[in-house]
Amino acid sequence: MQPTDIRVFIPTQDYQESQAFYQALGFAMDVASDKLSIFSLGECTFFLQDYFDPALASNLMLQLIVSDIDDAFETIKSISSPNVKYQPIKQEPWGKVVYLWGPAGELWHITQLNGG
Repeated sequence: MQPTDIRVFIPTQDYQESQAFYQALGFAMDVASDKLSIFSLGECTFFLQDYFDPALASNLMLQLIVSDIDDAFETIKSISSPNVKYQPIKQEPWGKVVYLWGPAGELWHITQLNGG
């Protein structure tokens, strides 16, 4: 087996709100069906599904590696939604990170690695 990609299926509590959230982050949306969208930005792709499981959503963590954490943070700060929260940029031994919770409770680690 020689994998070429891996994609996650992200649950939503409010499908339209989550679609708007990911578009505000800069991802392009393609509709796969009435209950499934494909989001992409550069080489990064994931599925957004019109499905909600509270245990899955509140335990789902994803890491998005970026080349400029300050630019990413400015984008994150511009998102206006009561169901989205984030923490300021934090320095870790391996790089800088912004913790960003999406509308369904999914936790993104927006990360700029040391040397990146």
